[in-house]
Amino acid sequence: MAGMELRQVRYFVAVAEELNFGRAAERLLIAGPSLSQQIKALERDLGVRLFDRDRRSVSLTTAGAALLPHARALLEQAEGFQHHARRLSGSEPIRLGYVNWLPADLLARTSAVAQVHIDAWVAPSHTQAMRVADGSLDLAVCWVRTADLEELGLRCRLVGADRLHAVAPGGDAGDIAARETVVLVDEDTTSWSSWNRYAGQLARDTGVRAMRISDNGITGPAFFDHVRRTGRPVLNSPKGQTASVPPDLVRRPVVAPEIYWTWSLVWRRSDLRSEVLGVVDALCDGVGDLGTEGPDAWLPADDPHRRPGPGAAAPADRR
Repeated sequence: MAGMELRQVRYFVAVAEELNFGRAAERLLIAGPSLSQQIKALERDLGVRLFDRDRRSVSLTTAGAALLPHARALLEQAEGFQHHARRLSGSEPIRLGYVNWLPADLLARTSAVAQVHIDAWVAPSHTQAMRVADGSLDLAVCWVRTADLEELGLRCRLVGADRLHAVAPGGDAGDIAARETVVLVDEDTTSWSSWNRYAGQLARDTGVRAMRISDNGITGPAFFDHVRRTGRPVLNSPKGQTASVPPDLVRRPVVAPEIYWTWSLVWRRSDLRSEVLGVVDALCDGVGDLGTEGPDAWLPADDPHRRPGPGAAAPADRR
C-alpha cells in the first residue's frame, strides 16, 4: 500500500465509470499507455485485479466493484481536505461538477468573475445534483426535474441542450418518426436513474418502445450491439452524442416529435455568493435558442425548462 497514490485512485474511478481506457484517458487528459501502466501499478500495490480486459471490453472484477465505493469516498475525503485548506487560505475556487457535457468555453467565460475548479468525479445527473445540495459542489451541469429542485433546495438555469437522434442498421439516414424507435432502459438504476426516468416518460408520451437491458448498454460498444440485435432505430443518450457510429450503422434524425435533453446549471437556493451567481450569469446569459421551444420539440412534463402549452400557467421562476 505504501506505493499507492491518490491520482491512481482517481484513475481507477475514471476507468470504472467509463469502462473504456481510451475514454478515461481523454477525460483525465493523459496518454492511454500511461493510464494502463498506472492501473497495473495500483493493482500490484493493492494485491488484487481491478478490471477484466480484452480487446473489445473492460469490466470490473468482483474486487474492483467492491472497492469502487471506497475509492470514491477516499477522493471525496481528499477533496474535502483541500476544500477546507482553501477556505482557511481565503483562496477557495468555485467547485463545478458535470456529467459528460460542459460549455466548450467555460473557463474563458467565467475567468473574469471567479476561479472555477472543474471537479474530476464525473457522475450521473442525480448524483451531481445531490452533491450540490449537500455542499460537496457549488454548481453542477446536469439534468434535473422540477421535483428535484424543490426536494433538494436548488435553483437552475438552462445552460445547454442536446437534440437526440437514433442509430439504425442499414443505409437509410433519413428522418425517422419517434414512434418507430426504441429507447433502452437499464436495470442499473445507480448509474442510469435520470436516463431511465426520462426514457420512461418519453415512451409514455410519444409511443417510443422502451426495451429493458441489464448490461449498461446505454452507451459504448454494447449500445451498437443492441441496435444490431433489435434491427430497429434506437435512440441515443446524451452520453453517446459524440460517439462515432460504426460503418454498418447510420445516424437518423428523430421527428414527430423532435426529442431534446436539457442541461441545467444548478446551485443551492441558499447560496447567494456573488462568485457563484456571477458564474451562473456568465454561463447562462445569452444562451439563445437551443431548439427546445420549437413547435415540434418534446421535453418531459417535469422539465423545468419546458415551455407551457396554450392556456397553461407559466413555469415558476427557477432562478
